[in-house]
Amino acid sequence: MTDDTDKAAARGQDGRQDRLKSALRENLKRRKLQARERAAMTGPSQNDDGSLDEGAAGKTGN
Repeated sequence: MTDDTDKAAARGQDGRQDRLKSALRENLKRRKLQARERAAMTGPSQNDDGSLDEGAAGKTGN
């Protein structure tokens, strides 16, 4: 009798683990996509000459 309950509990845990793995995988995919979108929107802005520093670009030290 205890063998049946042990097997049922093991199957229940396996199913739970599978659901958790699936949910974690989907969450990771969603977070990676969000990070890519944020990086694309807030990427470093470059000047025409390719420099990243807006304050020093094109100034000769007047």
